[in-house]
Amino acid sequence: MLFPPSTNDAYRGPSVAAAFLGLVSLLTVGPGLVHILLPDGGAGVIAGLDLSKDGPTIIRLFAWAGTTQLVWGLMLLVIAVRYRSLVPLALVLLLIERCIHALNMWWPKSGAIDSAAPANHPPEAYATLVMVVLLAVFAALALRQSRTET
Repeated sequence: MLFPPSTNDAYRGPSVAAAFLGLVSLLTVGPGLVHILLPDGGAGVIAGLDLSKDGPTIIRLFAWAGTTQLVWGLMLLVIAVRYRSLVPLALVLLLIERCIHALNMWWPKSGAIDSAAPANHPPEAYATLVMVVLLAVFAALALRQSRTET
């Protein structure tokens, strides 16, 4: 069975945490679709990467990342809507993912291979820093509420 009976009755956390997870799922699906559907995957037009060298490889990597984002975002949406007892786990996993992304975007892999060239920080590099804080708040809220109300 693809969708077993709902586990929402077991969720004791605040509904705002599930709503936030739903929002994050949409903010994951959207960029995933951009990376899949835009001709350059957003690498040039959004991230500002120079595609004159190894452009096809970069575009394929963006499409691969978009595919992963799309599927992950859909799973988060299903959790937010139907399997809410998994909301705390999903928020913690998202927090871990975003922390790793932030580390990779800002240090040590943020620098260019050629140290004379400045590091490129696309818009998501800044959004990720904000998301780390928000995810930490909502994950803590979901975990605290689920412990006190069970």
